[in-house]
Amino acid sequence: MSGSVIPSSVRRIAVLGAGHVGPVIARIALDAGFEVAIATSGSPDNLELITQVVMPGVDARWAADAVRTADLVVLSIPLHRFPALDPALLAGKLVVDAMNYWAPADGVVAIFQDQRLSSSEVVQGRLTQSTVIKSLNQIAYQYLDDGRRPAGSLDRHAIGVAGDDSDAANVVGDVIDRIGYDPVLLGSLKAGRILQPGGPVFGAVFTRSEFERAMHTAAVQS
Repeated sequence: MSGSVIPSSVRRIAVLGAGHVGPVIARIALDAGFEVAIATSGSPDNLELITQVVMPGVDARWAADAVRTADLVVLSIPLHRFPALDPALLAGKLVVDAMNYWAPADGVVAIFQDQRLSSSEVVQGRLTQSTVIKSLNQIAYQYLDDGRRPAGSLDRHAIGVAGDDSDAANVVGDVIDRIGYDPVLLGSLKAGRILQPGGPVFGAVFTRSEFERAMHTAAVQS
């Protein structure tokens, strides 16, 4: 993680990936008051229609331009494309890994097959000049928008934040709070395994207490 700059707060967010997840994250981040850019591997001209219709106000850019000015980058590309991503693009950046490895649905990706590592540990191992935090992957994209609640709401839901760098995790946790969810800090990328497909909170919509109870139950049973 050498060379990474951890901002004290986040103002500008870049979202890489414009499939199902990326546009939803971009839209709710914009609603929360962040400046948001979105990019894919191709020309921003290809995103013009989707930005106008699905996320008006989000700036479509070339990936390098979006990343360069961002305080935080959300990585939401299809995971099978990750091995082809140039790590230099994200060097020095705080990166939120919102990807999931689900081989039965997406096919086998060799670098993610080592069961001793969480998928985000693999991502961090490749993005050696970035600081990776696992988050925004556990709740289905169809629910991310409607599931937001104001701080203090009894039915506010939780999103896990897993990282080896506590300062970076706290910064991401603040972003999660601002978009309308309670952040639950997990302490390490390895602990982020519970957020992955097959984990006890993956796909579930939990309040903080329900989330923490599921974590405890999983720890007892492991």
